[in-house]
Amino acid sequence: MTGAAMKAARGLVRDYGELDNLQASRKGPGDFVTAADKKSEQILHEELSKGRPDFGFLMEESGAIEGDPRMRWIIDPLDGTLNLMHGIPHFSISIANEAHGEIVAGVVYDPLRDEMFWAERGTGAFLNDRRIRVSGRNRIEDALIATGIPAIGRHGKEKFQEQLGRAMTKAAGIRSVGSAALALAYVAAGRFDGFWDMSQGAWDIAAGLVLVREAGGLVSDMERGADMVQSGNIIAANGDLFDSFSSVIRGSK
Repeated sequence: MTGAAMKAARGLVRDYGELDNLQASRKGPGDFVTAADKKSEQILHEELSKGRPDFGFLMEESGAIEGDPRMRWIIDPLDGTLNLMHGIPHFSISIANEAHGEIVAGVVYDPLRDEMFWAERGTGAFLNDRRIRVSGRNRIEDALIATGIPAIGRHGKEKFQEQLGRAMTKAAGIRSVGSAALALAYVAAGRFDGFWDMSQGAWDIAAGLVLVREAGGLVSDMERGADMVQSGNIIAANGDLFDSFSSVIRGSK
């Protein structure tokens, strides 16, 4: 997984340095795809298929590719496309391994900073070769929280505005960084204390889920369940902060 991410990242770094030549098209309101997305996805598909030829795939640009129904890769070849298009140096590659319906391993790679966040169930979470843990803050008044602002055309804006309003009155600060995968990786590394978002694709959050869990954090969907990959709704935080933070987001506190 890390080898595939590093190989795909070379093209993203090159394209970031030549933005004037980057071809882009609109998939929908506020939703873009570039030649960089497509090339990265092609490389990831090729490299991962070499190692595990029987696995299926779920990819942002190409959709589902059938394989062994028990095992598949879930891939976002470029999480933060809009950031890259505007020359903002904050985007990532996200790869998750799903086995029997459970996310068991994940990689989130920031190619510009050469930061490889990775985790495997039962082995912990790491940044390059260093073990990482979620933060130890236990008061939401001290917490730095990340979120994703719904793009034009996305549903749920009114609900998000309510959530944001409640969070702004409680948390020390709110950030929207344009890459859900990196935001979850930052929660795992203790840089953010919590994160919430709605209507994300499975590829946006799958790798981040196992990162946060293996770093000692908690994750759930908006209904207090564990169906984040299917619902696209997620709340993540360290264990000490999770209950109070999730209550604020859900409007129960």
